[in-house]
Amino acid sequence: MSIWNPWHGCKKISAGCKNCYVYRRDAEFGKDSSIVSRTADFYLPRKRKKNRDYKLTAADGPVYTCMTSDFFIEEADAWRGEIWQMIKERADLHFIIITKRIHRFLSCIPEDWGEGYENVTIECTCENQEMTDQRLPVFLSLPIRHRELIHEPMLGPIDAGAYLKTGKIEHVTCGGESGPDARLLDYGWVLAVRETCIRYGVPFYFKQTGAHFRKDGRTYLIKRKDQLSQARKAAIDYDGKQSEEQKSQCPVNESDRENESIEKVLCALSRSKFRTGFSLKEKDRIYISEKGMDTVRRHAEEILEKRLCPAVIPNDGKQTPMRGHPVFIAQHATACCCRGCFAKWHGIPAGRTLTEAEKAYAVDVIMEWIRREMER
Repeated sequence: MSIWNPWHGCKKISAGCKNCYVYRRDAEFGKDSSIVSRTADFYLPRKRKKNRDYKLTAADGPVYTCMTSDFFIEEADAWRGEIWQMIKERADLHFIIITKRIHRFLSCIPEDWGEGYENVTIECTCENQEMTDQRLPVFLSLPIRHRELIHEPMLGPIDAGAYLKTGKIEHVTCGGESGPDARLLDYGWVLAVRETCIRYGVPFYFKQTGAHFRKDGRTYLIKRKDQLSQARKAAIDYDGKQSEEQKSQCPVNESDRENESIEKVLCALSRSKFRTGFSLKEKDRIYISEKGMDTVRRHAEEILEKRLCPAVIPNDGKQTPMRGHPVFIAQHATACCCRGCFAKWHGIPAGRTLTEAEKAYAVDVIMEWIRREMER
């Protein structure tokens, strides 16, 4: 990768900016990071070596642009036109622009932008659920060819399932915060985002642990030099593709990622002697026919809210009856009966409250199993 910083300096606009590494680094030299100014590298894409070759080449990888500022900051409005022109000139390079100011996008693009330049990826940073719900609806509504999402620094649990479901986001990155005042990153938050990415077939990258990292209830202080390598050791990156083994075991409809995820897990469960031992009895079928699937779905939502969604469940593993309601039977058949089984079969970790997307997913799995049972 290459880095191109045509201007330097930024102004903090949300929680993720609190411990900005640019401010921290500039402070060491007595520099005011809130002052935005052009740099000596402003024309870097046009600069050449003595042999007339460009200094920036495609072989060096993507060009990360404005890493010590925000590309869409107001103070750079007068300069941005020249930057777009250079990006157009260097169609051989791919430029990556990371921003928290996606709300300014439409007022900052060139006249010939159209649906976006093919050699530009816009990455929107959302550090918590509030910013996710504030920025992503705007992000998805804009004319952009390549969109990626960044949760870094990740400051809490984030459910972006409704946005990933659109298929418009090509990649998701999670990472912690570095520096002496770094805020905590919980591994469970990262795994939850990963699971959502897998559900919708979106590539996922765990970039770094940050300085304060919690896993399985234990908090670690990780040195800066080890934060990237520790994330690599977790080995949880996801390329957005099924393995050939998965495809051969569970052929699925690629056009519907949510149905694909449910089909995969039901296919796997069908090979379990224990899970296939559960089925709807005649009285269960009569109950469902009389009440209707919408009512049963509402019952499932209410039951899971109490028996599966909480972070801590009394007597977890024994809280779901074997009879008494069709949803109870379906819970056992689909491994949605307790957090231990749910983690094993569905990859959603125990020890934290389920997100709304995860709850909806569990209900969908249960209702799909019931639907199939009713059609038998």
